[in-house]
Amino acid sequence: MSIRVFVPRDTTALALGADAIANRLAREAAARGESITLVRNGSRGLAWLEPLVEVETPTGRFAYGPVALADIPALLDSGMLQGSVTHSLALGPTEEIDYLARQQRLTFARIGITDPLSIEDYRAHSGFRGLEAALQSAPPDIVEEVKASGLRGRGGAAFPTGIKWQTVLDTPADQKYIVCNADEGDSGTFADRLVMECDPYLLIEGMTIAGLAVGATQGYIYLRSEYPLAKEILDEAIAHAEQAGYLGENLCGSGRVFHLEVRLGAGAYICGEETSLLESLEGKRGLVRFKPPLPAIEGLFGLPTVVNNVLSLAAVPFILAEGAEAYASHGMGRSRGTLALQLAGNVQRGGLVELAFGTTLRTLMEEFGGGTLSDKPLRAVQVGGPLGAYLPESQWDLPLDYEAFAAESAVLGHGGVVMFDESVDMAEQARFSMEFCKVESCGKCTPCRIGSTRGVEVIDRIRADQNREANLALLHDLCETMVDGSLCAMGGMTPFPVQSALNHFPDDFQRAANGDRS
Repeated sequence: MSIRVFVPRDTTALALGADAIANRLAREAAARGESITLVRNGSRGLAWLEPLVEVETPTGRFAYGPVALADIPALLDSGMLQGSVTHSLALGPTEEIDYLARQQRLTFARIGITDPLSIEDYRAHSGFRGLEAALQSAPPDIVEEVKASGLRGRGGAAFPTGIKWQTVLDTPADQKYIVCNADEGDSGTFADRLVMECDPYLLIEGMTIAGLAVGATQGYIYLRSEYPLAKEILDEAIAHAEQAGYLGENLCGSGRVFHLEVRLGAGAYICGEETSLLESLEGKRGLVRFKPPLPAIEGLFGLPTVVNNVLSLAAVPFILAEGAEAYASHGMGRSRGTLALQLAGNVQRGGLVELAFGTTLRTLMEEFGGGTLSDKPLRAVQVGGPLGAYLPESQWDLPLDYEAFAAESAVLGHGGVVMFDESVDMAEQARFSMEFCKVESCGKCTPCRIGSTRGVEVIDRIRADQNREANLALLHDLCETMVDGSLCAMGGMTPFPVQSALNHFPDDFQRAANGDRS
């Protein structure tokens, strides 16, 4: 009887040699007369254990990792194919790994378990149940279910998803669109990529449900060009879904229509902003549009358009399959359901952590992340991407909740958590934030285009001890101007990390650029 062995095929695992490990395992097993079936699954999201190899046993899957090529003979000698735990890389039953067992995986329930391109695997693990429920429902009922779930946008603004859908549903038009913002450009984020590489049918199902909800027949996934593997997997998954009747002219024999295509971006961070994304999708330069009109009313090609992040759309199948209450029962306050947090930076155990809203940042970084990789004391953490505030230890007990973070002039954003140890220079980080805006600004509004350029110059003067106090005052004023006067969040939020560095780490602005912290 052939033993099933799972070796991930997502970008992280491949970068760490997963292909070579799969090939070596196959050769070594054959040489020993062992019959194995290699399954190239998606990642479990435990990046610190990649490549994570799993073996299917009568009592469940057993995990081994991080596996290197040189480890394979010894792992086979130790009885890995029988689920032995005698080798030092043996982790025991996969589902019992503490990092994984303590999560509440609703959106990411399948990643690492299934073959990403197998529709049979997807269906066997509750796939397309949400779509089947949607096909039996009227569009207003689908929208009401999403509203009742409390789902909010996972792309940064946290706008209620159901209200956006309601606006598109209520706007009459012969053609409407569903656009997925998959331009995952925030530092330390990779949850969107994991959905697309490890569970692509989930996104396809979520977008199709959105189309049924608002009367849209065409969808586009706007994918960042730096994700070539996601493009390859999505294209193949879309083709399979069309062949199986889950996309196209006759959804599951219902007579309903929904088509889906992947379009590549061109490396502009600003195209993560929904109106700039729409401009790019139309073949134009990615410039931010004035609002109103809202994209929900005049979006792609001037027609009603739902623009949602990957994680927002990926949450929808669970809501339709299990009901709004099952989703809303997780979380706190107005932040319902779960949040995909991504631990990165100077961290011992980086990876994806899906938790109900309300867990503290400290719990995430210490109990899941395990502290810093350098073993030096943690000094600061940036949450929400390059436009998010830098948080000092006094704010690490904040619950992971949209309103709690907003009250501290911080953002959860896309859930990226980047950790820094005591060696970090926060004045340098503030400069990086301004320079990032300077490079990535679309240039349409003066506060962002000119403000970020002047901001870099002012910080350089502060770090060079040139009229320091006057330039500190100028930097504060400049940040206020950018917040109040910028057209979109690019310029309006760039001051958040700068202001947080000024407020919480003032000593770093009182020494020379190459000086000692002491």
